[in-house]
Amino acid sequence: MRLAAMRESSSTASRLALPALLLANCSLACAPWLVRLSETQAHVGPIGSAFWRMALSLPFLIAARPVAREKLPERPFPFVAAAAFGGALFAAQLAAWYAGILHTRMSNATLFGNLAAILFPIYGFIAARSWPRPRQWLALGLAIAGTAILLGRSYELTAGNLLGDILSIAAGICYSLYLFAVDRARRMLGPLTALTITVAAAAPAAFLIARAFHDPIVPADWTPVILMAISCQLVGQGLILWSVGRASALLVGLMLLVQPIVAACIGMAVYGESITLADLVGAAGIAAAILLVREKALPPARERVV
Repeated sequence: MRLAAMRESSSTASRLALPALLLANCSLACAPWLVRLSETQAHVGPIGSAFWRMALSLPFLIAARPVAREKLPERPFPFVAAAAFGGALFAAQLAAWYAGILHTRMSNATLFGNLAAILFPIYGFIAARSWPRPRQWLALGLAIAGTAILLGRSYELTAGNLLGDILSIAAGICYSLYLFAVDRARRMLGPLTALTITVAAAAPAAFLIARAFHDPIVPADWTPVILMAISCQLVGQGLILWSVGRASALLVGLMLLVQPIVAACIGMAVYGESITLADLVGAAGIAAAILLVREKALPPARERVV
């Protein structure tokens, strides 16, 4: 009976993974807008915003950890070290991406900053020692085509965008490495414990980077940085780590492509950026790819490779 209950619980969690990923990526898509608000309204630099995103969310994560009742393994140090290393990578990712947001279009920054949408599924196939099935190949093809359409319409090769594009690409690589680093830590420590350690390591790293680049840190208005901590870190990143253990790496990666779609909608509503038929076609391709890789149930998180 206990085994049946565990299987039912795992099946329920797997069904919730898709809506959790959708909510997570919609929340994370607000980051470019909130970074710009932090600079114009709060007078905080982009790396300073990254620091406050970590620092303000950390007390809530520490307070929530006893409620989660996540048990540590007998020898937790290697996994704690992996989560802390992931935190350093995450701080570097946020510093590069948030700085890049101010030097390129919102759509460019969001697309380039989510290279993990392709790199993380590749990691998943390698870790699982499996080759993509035909349906998965089709999903990857649709996602790449949809992304290419979005990028082809929005990308502008100008000197003004070049720095932001390079920083966003660097951020996308760092975010992929972060996901690789915390994957095993998340499975052995639990998602909330792994996220808490990651944030605890990322906050001081982001602070030191901000100081090194003389980035303004003290907010004139706390609203944008508080919203960033709640939407991007507690809701967005928290649900991403929770879902990684309950959905395939391919689904997690493809769902990251929801972010540029939502960011484009925010850009249209707030900054008057246009959405064309090509954008809708690209978004439809990504949506079709996500529908193709939906899974009914997955084994319990600690039994899976990814």
